[in-house]
Amino acid sequence: MELIETKCWRDYELLDTGKSQKLERFGPYVLVRPEPKAIWDKHLSDEEWEGKSQAVFRRTYNSSRNDKEESGEWYKKKDMPDQWVIEFPMDHFYLKMRLGLTPFRHVGIFPEQATNWEYIYETISMMKIDKPKVLNLFAYTGAASIVALAAGAEVVHVEALKQLITWTNENMTLNQLSGIRWMLEDVVKFVKREIRRGHKYHGIIMDPPAYGRGTEGEKWILEEGINDLLKDARQLMFSQNRFFVLNLYAKGISPLITENLFDDIFGEVKGKECGELFIQDHYGRRLPYGSLLRFREIG
Repeated sequence: MELIETKCWRDYELLDTGKSQKLERFGPYVLVRPEPKAIWDKHLSDEEWEGKSQAVFRRTYNSSRNDKEESGEWYKKKDMPDQWVIEFPMDHFYLKMRLGLTPFRHVGIFPEQATNWEYIYETISMMKIDKPKVLNLFAYTGAASIVALAAGAEVVHVEALKQLITWTNENMTLNQLSGIRWMLEDVVKFVKREIRRGHKYHGIIMDPPAYGRGTEGEKWILEEGINDLLKDARQLMFSQNRFFVLNLYAKGISPLITENLFDDIFGEVKGKECGELFIQDHYGRRLPYGSLLRFREIG
């Protein structure tokens, strides 16, 4: 087990954390969002947070919803736009992502995933294969898909929400790329169909939510579905020249649990990393972002 850090970059900073909130800068704009794991005190005062921020998310909880999704409302200052663009620089590619304020506190990227964007780009660039096949499951707004495409992969992007596929398509165009194969579908159903068709992939990326819904209302609960999904994912992977990235961000799912799940299904693999993902704020507090397990076997 290890600690795996995502470092802040020019367009993203974790400024402060505490009192179940986090203060973040995305490009020129500073946001306040809920963060249940930040149970310590803030370093800065409430007045300083208020003075620095352009938007604050205040959440509500609808107990009638079975998927336990949080929702709420953004309170914006006059200079805060609805959409803006940030960049993430890598050695040979500058990833551009369009951000926006959503009703579920998200903004269009998960900044802690930046370490994986670098890992994916580097891994695909190392492969001596023409257009390695990469499958991105629960693909959200497509940062990992775009990075894989930019590195030379043939990418299948699976997401159950049409508006997120539209968002990813905008991001792909923003990066002056084309060619991602879009799959508006329930992930579990898609993976099983790919097995029946005998399809294989060199890389699989998955960042499943704790709770979710498929395109036809299929219910996803991480603890109930992840074991079978990993078994199916294994069947889709080539036996060599391959990589795998798994993030599990859910209460009670530790790196130890993640490694147990993986080892039972995949067995021994080369180059495996498993640990707790984190970002450090300006005052030294390391904010955890769940379990990360990844490996690559190249050559």
